[in-house]
Amino acid sequence: MLIERLTIIGVGLIGGSLASALKATNVCQEVVGCGRNVENLQTAIDMGVIDSYQTDPTLAVQGADMVVVAVPLGTMAKIFTTIHDYLLPTAIITDVGSAKFSVNEDAKQLGKHFSRFVPGHPIAGREQSGVAASIPDLFKQHVVILTPTEVTDAQATEKVTNMWAITGAEVINMSIAHHDSVLAATSHLPHVIAYNLVDTLAAMDAHTEIFQFAAGGFRDFTRIASSDPVMWHDICLANQTAILEVLDEFNADLTKLATAIRENDSQTIMNVFKRAKKARDNYLLQRKK
Repeated sequence: MLIERLTIIGVGLIGGSLASALKATNVCQEVVGCGRNVENLQTAIDMGVIDSYQTDPTLAVQGADMVVVAVPLGTMAKIFTTIHDYLLPTAIITDVGSAKFSVNEDAKQLGKHFSRFVPGHPIAGREQSGVAASIPDLFKQHVVILTPTEVTDAQATEKVTNMWAITGAEVINMSIAHHDSVLAATSHLPHVIAYNLVDTLAAMDAHTEIFQFAAGGFRDFTRIASSDPVMWHDICLANQTAILEVLDEFNADLTKLATAIRENDSQTIMNVFKRAKKARDNYLLQRKK
């Protein structure tokens, strides 16, 4: 048995999908869920995602050999502070947060347990949230990034690696700084743009019929704007420096494109579009391999 008792604090899409995947492969003897929404926790019971639940994190983590913290980034520090006196001496703690520097700093509230904290981030998700949206194969053929530091216990990292591998994910180790920089560009920036675009058009829609005539391109491009606003609010603040750097670069390039359109600079417009098409086509080709 890989895990005797797994406690998931925050039984939503990611936490619920992880629990479902592990239960499906019979590598987890017991799953305890924890959260503030009893109705959501009962749904997790009814779906067979968890075996029992607690609304008090101090009770939820008692006896757990693996604790996964899957709450919004803004509440991580509070959770770590709350649970550190109630963990088993051998308990391994990990998370699923999208910004690793802030989480690693927050995890120092674990005190003597900090060396057994393994920062993690599954690169998988859906625009729906909550345990009702969870599925056991969410992580199959997706990447999970772990960002252990020089003080992270090697055996703890190995066990967390094995846990994610069982779900069908490819596990990659990366430095915290590299993770936050890469994710700012590939995940955080697209979400910021999608949210802002929809908000801009919604304001315009007070006087026009924009959404009435929106086609498939709008639906596809803005799908991620249906993601959990609380989660993405916290990500913007937690990974502020890296997001602002890539956002400044994007704004500079967008300004250049706007200038090209204004000045009828056909060649510049075509060059941007051709480079973008080639880059995305290559990305899709690599994904198929």
